[in-house]
Amino acid sequence: MWHGRTVCCPLEDWAALPEDNSHHVELDEGVLRVSSRPVSDHQWALMELGYQLRTQLPEHLVVLPRMEVVLRKEWPAIVRVPDLVVVPVERARESPPRYPAQDVLLAVEVVSPGSVGTDRVTKFAEYAEAGIPNYWIVDLGKPVSIAVFALKDGHYLAVEESAMALQLSAPAELTVDPAPLLPK
Repeated sequence: MWHGRTVCCPLEDWAALPEDNSHHVELDEGVLRVSSRPVSDHQWALMELGYQLRTQLPEHLVVLPRMEVVLRKEWPAIVRVPDLVVVPVERARESPPRYPAQDVLLAVEVVSPGSVGTDRVTKFAEYAEAGIPNYWIVDLGKPVSIAVFALKDGHYLAVEESAMALQLSAPAELTVDPAPLLPK
């Protein structure tokens, strides 16, 4: 649709854009950022991790893929699309087109070759500033690993990074195993 071009727009214009399933689009400080859709390994990892979370989350929480999250609605607006989010079921039942950051308990990014800086630096800072309490970064390098961060005093602190199964307490009691996130 935009073929790699960037266009400035406020949040209201973003909301009025037609859906584009051929590209990954985010609003980065009022500028549309367009990139290619993720490859199969990325999608495999996203689905497998989503399944692991879905089977363990308490009934009042749900994991959703590729949902728009408004990090800043004032100009210049920021809307990101994490690979996975965990939100309250009550809020998800309302089926909003995008979630305000305060509804997101966990944001997960699966790192792609073209998203390393964005996921590890830009989104890391933006999600913390927006108050998202938990952020995970999935690295598909061999071996696959997950870095877990928790928000404390407005900044993310490293909880754990491992290629082995992780026992976590936030956003719920979970065991997450990075090993099956890629096909064997």
